[in-house]
Amino acid sequence: MTEHDEVKAEELENKEVKEAKEPKEAKEPKEAKEPKEAKVKTAKEPRELPCAVDAKTGKIKKVAKMDEADYLRELAKLHIELVKLQEWIKVKGLKVIVLFEGRDAAGKGGVIKRITEPLSPRIVRVMALGTPTEREKTQWYFQRYVPHLPAAGEMVLCDRSWYNRAGVERVMGFCTDEEYQEFLRSCPEFERMLVRSGIILIKYWFSVSDEEQEKRFVSRTKDPTKQWKVSPMDLESRLRWEDYSRAKDAMFAYTDIKQVPWYVVDADIKTHARLNCISHLLSQIPYEDLLTTKDPIKLPPRKKASGYVRPPIDEQTWVPNKYHG
Repeated sequence: MTEHDEVKAEELENKEVKEAKEPKEAKEPKEAKEPKEAKVKTAKEPRELPCAVDAKTGKIKKVAKMDEADYLRELAKLHIELVKLQEWIKVKGLKVIVLFEGRDAAGKGGVIKRITEPLSPRIVRVMALGTPTEREKTQWYFQRYVPHLPAAGEMVLCDRSWYNRAGVERVMGFCTDEEYQEFLRSCPEFERMLVRSGIILIKYWFSVSDEEQEKRFVSRTKDPTKQWKVSPMDLESRLRWEDYSRAKDAMFAYTDIKQVPWYVVDADIKTHARLNCISHLLSQIPYEDLLTTKDPIKLPPRKKASGYVRPPIDEQTWVPNKYHG
C-alpha cells in the first residue's frame, strides 16, 4: 500500500467514525428525560404541602416566624370563631372528638390550651389518660377510651389517644406483637364504627424535626415550670427517633383511611402550628353564626336594697392582699 493509499484509508476511517458518532449525538438532546420530570412535577402539584416544604424539592425550607402582635391578632379572630362553633355544636347536638398525636414536645398541649381558652369546659373537655391500671390492661384495648367519647352537644380533645399502642407501646415493648397487629386490624374498623354512629372524628399528627425537638427538650430542662414535662419516657424517646419514625409510618399505612384521614401539622414553629391547626379544625365542621342572630342580651335592672345588712368584714377570713398597686 502506497503512502497516498494509507492517507486515503485514514481519511475514510475518520469519516466513518464521525458518521457513527453523529446519530448518538443527535439522540442525546432527544430530551427523553424531560417528559418524566414534567410528569413528576405535575403529580406533586395537587398535594397539599405545608408552607415550610418546598414544592419542587420536597425539602423543608426556612420560613420567617410571624410577628407576635400579628399572631395574637389572628388568634383572637380564631377564638371568636371557636365560640361560634361551640354554640353550633351545643344547639345542633353534634358529637365531636379530635385526636392530637405526634412526637414528644411537638406542641400538642399548646394547641389544645389555645382551643379551650375561650370555650366552656362543660361543652369542650380534654381527655388525657394516664398509664392504664392493671385492671384496664385486661380489658378490650379500646374499652378505657369509650367512656370518654362525646355525648350530644360535646367536643372532646384528646391529648394522645388509643394510638399509644401504635407508638410508645410498640417502640418501648409495652405490648406484644400479636396485640400490636390486632390493633392495626381493629383500629380502622373501630373508627369507622364511631363515624357511622354519628361522631365527627378528626385526627392530627404534629410533625417536628429532630433539631427543633432537641431545642425544646433542652429548654424544658432549664425552665422550672416545664421540667415536669420531661419524663423518663421522653428521655428514652430521644434515643429511639428512627424507631418512632418507623412506627409512625406503619401506623399511617394502616389507619390513614378515607373516612378518617390523618392531617399532618408542620409544628416546627409553635405559633404557626397553633393558628394552622385551629383554622383547619374550623374548616372541618360546617357551622353557622348563631350568636349574632340572637336578640341582644339586656341586663335587667338591679333591685334596690331592702334592708339587707352585710356582716362585719373583720368576721370573715380574707386572703392577704399581698399584691397591689
